[in-house]
Amino acid sequence: MKNNSIAFLILYIGDYPWYFSYFLHSCKYNPNIDFYIYTDNPIIESSTPENVKLIPYSLNEFNKDAAKALGFPVNIEHGYKLCDFKPAYGYIFADLVKNYDFWGHCDIDIIFGNIRNFVTDAVLSKYDVISARHDYLTGSFALYRNGLFNNALFKQSKDYIKVFTSSENFCFDETNYAFKAFEIGLHRSEIKTEVESMTHVVKRLEEKRKLKPYFEFQILEGLAGNMLWDNGTLTYRKEFEVMYYHLIKLKTVYSEKNIQNRVVPNKFRIGKKKIYY
Repeated sequence: MKNNSIAFLILYIGDYPWYFSYFLHSCKYNPNIDFYIYTDNPIIESSTPENVKLIPYSLNEFNKDAAKALGFPVNIEHGYKLCDFKPAYGYIFADLVKNYDFWGHCDIDIIFGNIRNFVTDAVLSKYDVISARHDYLTGSFALYRNGLFNNALFKQSKDYIKVFTSSENFCFDETNYAFKAFEIGLHRSEIKTEVESMTHVVKRLEEKRKLKPYFEFQILEGLAGNMLWDNGTLTYRKEFEVMYYHLIKLKTVYSEKNIQNRVVPNKFRIGKKKIYY
């Protein structure tokens, strides 16, 4: 079976947070996946894994590149607004991903386990869009089969121009904040939102058999605790392997000194309130 190539595109504006070293360390243990990080931070190659490429970049450069690709003015002023553009990364940076089978986007407040144990070649050969949840498309991790239709999938939303030209954050890459409605299993046509999100788009096209998405729960969030990261494998409760842990809640109750070039050990535990060695 074909070994599908994968590239993640990450745009990060602002100082790296304390957990960035953990993210990089977990990327290192996924050596057959490439990570491209566009950032306005100083580039320090010595502390970067071989499969991670740091690319000097600014919001002004993104505005120019996005406007050129999309055909209308883009003028975002804050890095967080980039989340709305995640589904368009493969379109805006088409030259970068042209030789990959899949491109994706992910956040940096995550610690990966073994991605390929979950996103196998069997899965990649069958599906066009990969989510890390069973109920909606995840902004912290999503993969798209590289191709003209999928790379422009965001255009299937009737509201994409509104989203890309507004300074407001719409959570376009996920659900336009309708998380609970999708979680309880409402049909996408019953979930009325200000803009048609990517989850709405993907589920609508799935029903029309124009797209084959893969929705599977393979993420830990919240203050789960009882996790062990051991040489690239993330395990929960000594029993369940996990693709990645999203620190979205942990980072609100725990932090470390933001040490440049932090040496992360090859084995550590993640509790409900801290990471410890």
